[in-house]
Amino acid sequence: MKRIDIWLAFACALATVSTPALAEATTMRFGIEAQYPPFESKDASGRLQGLDVDIGNAVCRQAHLTCSWVETSFDGLIPALQGRKFDAINSSMNATAQRRQAIDFTTVIYRVPTQLIARAGSGLDATAESLKGKHVGVLQGSIQEAYAKAHWAPAGVDVVSYQDQNQVYSDLVAGRLDGTLVLAPAGQKGFLSQPDGKGFSFVGQPVRDDKILGTGIAFGIRKGDDALRGRLDAAIAKLQADGTVKALAHKYLGDIDVSAK
Repeated sequence: MKRIDIWLAFACALATVSTPALAEATTMRFGIEAQYPPFESKDASGRLQGLDVDIGNAVCRQAHLTCSWVETSFDGLIPALQGRKFDAINSSMNATAQRRQAIDFTTVIYRVPTQLIARAGSGLDATAESLKGKHVGVLQGSIQEAYAKAHWAPAGVDVVSYQDQNQVYSDLVAGRLDGTLVLAPAGQKGFLSQPDGKGFSFVGQPVRDDKILGTGIAFGIRKGDDALRGRLDAAIAKLQADGTVKALAHKYLGDIDVSAK
């Protein structure tokens, strides 16, 4: 056999052995906004914690991936994903029709209600009529912002957007806001259960609009990244079937029904 033929045979054999290993990623870079307990936040040592963090780590173990985390503001998550700064969004992001125009989503992992927080005894309700002339704080880029601007702002409600939900709570306590619209577990854990939340409560019923609020929490991925979506969907299905998602949700959210109905 000629020398060049030997090298070609060796190269082909190497490609056959190496390609599958190289083609399948071993690291999952999750994009996260870590200021939204109990879904994602940091402990006193700066370590990430929360429901989405635990679910992300469980998915990585199931899919034989190594998790890494990239932090950015919530309203910057989709642009950063599109800019390939990470592989998937894992930050309590609801899969909505509007977001699906820009990115794809995995299967829904869990679903939680959105509610209004105001001072207890304020007489306010989660309706445009009740909130007319009032100031309601929302997280910038969130579905709560989209809902409030669509349903309440046209009726005379002042919808105020913030990059940090904790600043919303600060202004609520200071009296600069009359209420805030949040995912119920985040409002309970991040505010109502804290000392600053004394005197405040959920008011009215959870708001509903599946077109705006979405069908539930899922991982956001880039358009056309079907291989990754299939891999994540398979891991999510196993974690839902074996009760892992339900157990983690109970750990952080209590008895709230999070089934992806």
